[in-house]
Amino acid sequence: MSKRKGITDALEILDAAAAGDPELARVLEEERINAEVGREILALRTRRGLTQAQLAGRVGTTQSVIARLEAADYTGHSLRMLRRIADALDARLSVHLVSREGMAAD
Repeated sequence: MSKRKGITDALEILDAAAAGDPELARVLEEERINAEVGREILALRTRRGLTQAQLAGRVGTTQSVIARLEAADYTGHSLRMLRRIADALDARLSVHLVSREGMAAD
């Protein structure tokens, strides 16, 4: 019997499933973006040595809002809130639009 190299990474499996399904590909990209935004907020907050409650105080919101913003599955990011968080973390918000034609195929 020949051994095939199996796909074991969950993202590879999802990418393979989405290859022929534009709607699934769109949903996966949206989820990746949401997760990335949450990770970036968490990482910068942690580097600044702040708790969620402390960041919430600087932003003028509650700790539970910060927890939701840091969650990978949160879909309600707004530019206004991201600007407030960036200001509170002494950071600059950067948003980029990238042409799909310019994106490298993996």
